[in-house]
Amino acid sequence: MASNHNKPRIYDGDGDILMEDQKLHERLVMLPNTKPAPTAIKMPNIRLMWGQNLLDDLLAGKYHSLVCAVNVEDNSHGIIAQLAHMLPTSQWDAQSITEYANWFAHRESLSVIKFDMDAVEVLGLLRPKNHDNLTLSDLRYGFRFVSEMIKQKPIRRPVASVSFLGAKANKLLDIDNPGAEPSFETVLRIMHESGFSGDVYPSPWMWNSAPTAVYPTYPFPDSLDTMRMGGS
Repeated sequence: MASNHNKPRIYDGDGDILMEDQKLHERLVMLPNTKPAPTAIKMPNIRLMWGQNLLDDLLAGKYHSLVCAVNVEDNSHGIIAQLAHMLPTSQWDAQSITEYANWFAHRESLSVIKFDMDAVEVLGLLRPKNHDNLTLSDLRYGFRFVSEMIKQKPIRRPVASVSFLGAKANKLLDIDNPGAEPSFETVLRIMHESGFSGDVYPSPWMWNSAPTAVYPTYPFPDSLDTMRMGGS
């Protein structure tokens, strides 16, 4: 083990010591991922982009596609409208996004609506007409469809997704726990089981998760289940 004297430094000058003293509101405890044996990898992991700004990365051209939710009432506060406004060659705005979504409002199953914004294609998940909120079943159906769309058109990669947690107009609810959102782990499990292997951006309000530690990828290591069962 390296001593404090030869421990690798993160920052120039006194940055390391100064950062130890910071009482930060948004603080993450990141655990290193344990590397499974190659034979145990059935499909690529989902990268979790803790602390990263999704809109900045989209505008920087790091992704070809974005998965998020849309609705038929008002999309002006969602990331899809922000992206449409800031992309210089997009011909969409909040009003036209909402008007277009209304063409699919009659469907009794979740719809995946494509919005071509030139630099980015947005795959918008629209909940069924008889659902007041998104459900986990809706999410599973949507990501199975999205994963197949990406498989049939690989140019949609690299792809990013929102976490679907903390939303207002497009709230995701767990029907087994009325009125409550599911855990982030449950959302990731559904995405992964549905074949999705892009990047997922946790909501900014999740950045102050400390002292709860987080992992940089999903699936999480087996050691987490071991601890849940009382092991160490």
